[in-house]
Amino acid sequence: MRFVYIALIVLATALVALFKFQNLETATVSFLNMSVTLPVSVLVLVIYVLGMLTGGALFGLLKSWARKAMAKPE
Repeated sequence: MRFVYIALIVLATALVALFKFQNLETATVSFLNMSVTLPVSVLVLVIYVLGMLTGGALFGLLKSWARKAMAKPE
């Protein structure tokens, strides 16, 4: 079973490396007066991480609000 996990890790790493090398073009992102030019693969990674952080925070906030809304008044 250990070899299956090692094979999965190697496969995932190969897919990430393939994605990285196939997306070396640059893209410029502008927000207000700021702009940054990054390779597309880096931009996708940054957006993914930001999405995880904001999605998790939003889910936690909504869960907290729902818990407080369902609580019995004192």
